[in-house]
Amino acid sequence: MLTHSTWALELPLLDHKEVDWKRVKRMRYFCYQRFYYNYPGPIHTLRQRLMVIPPDRIGDQEVIEQQLTVAPYPAQAKQLSDCYGNRVWELHIAHVEREIAFECIVSVERRAPQATILLDREQVEPFYAPTELTQADQRILEVAQSLAQGEQNHEAIAQRLSDWIYATMRYRSGVTGVGTSAAQALAIEAGLCQDYSHIMLAMCRALSIPARYVSGHMLADGGSHAWVDVLVPNGEGRFRAIAFDPTNNRRPDLSYAIVATGRDYRDVAPTSGSFTAPYGGRLSFNKRAGLTLVEYNDGEVLESTG
Repeated sequence: MLTHSTWALELPLLDHKEVDWKRVKRMRYFCYQRFYYNYPGPIHTLRQRLMVIPPDRIGDQEVIEQQLTVAPYPAQAKQLSDCYGNRVWELHIAHVEREIAFECIVSVERRAPQATILLDREQVEPFYAPTELTQADQRILEVAQSLAQGEQNHEAIAQRLSDWIYATMRYRSGVTGVGTSAAQALAIEAGLCQDYSHIMLAMCRALSIPARYVSGHMLADGGSHAWVDVLVPNGEGRFRAIAFDPTNNRRPDLSYAIVATGRDYRDVAPTSGSFTAPYGGRLSFNKRAGLTLVEYNDGEVLESTG
């Protein structure tokens, strides 16, 4: 099997539990991800799409370092921006004998206070309409309308939705997949972060409140994470993105790193692609992420060594 990047696995990281987040002025977040594909035989014309590195800047978040490697075959690589402003890598590999690995290393920096993310009206339009994964059924519609009753403020309504989803759902793996709709997940009242987010998106959109899916990472969360941006008019013809994490019923702060945004999971899937062969392949995923630097308001700096 192809080996991992040793230095990325051995890089020392700070303990996020010891950070006083109320005092943080600046933090640096490191993330290593490895997508390893194994096939029973040769494949041809592999076209891989990766959405694992954030845009250069999102609000107060800035990419400090990025690296994408493919082994053991050379790849034709093209980097582009999709209609939502996400960074997308498209790779073409003519022939793979049995295995291939894509390794991504990214370091982002975030600063307090968190910068307000503003969107123009045309940028918000796609986030009003439901998608296949966020289509409201009768229960979603009734719950959303009940929770919104008597309240006009969209931020306050969104908080009610997040509270209800957190109280109703159980976090369980193996009961849903990336193709599970919001209605299906709510029917069993269980799932993962993408299900919690899809339910909240379905409720917001049922109430004509624009909202978008956010993929990224959260400290203390072993895998990739998902949450929701509710898009609220700022009174000046633009919309302010207000983040909600219904899985943990909290407002995302500097301990979250954003990768991409879209209408639902399908818009921001970290890896997808196609190839020619009479059989499928098997994907193995590894991730290591954490803090490498924290600077407090008083100038104190905590930094990993190595």
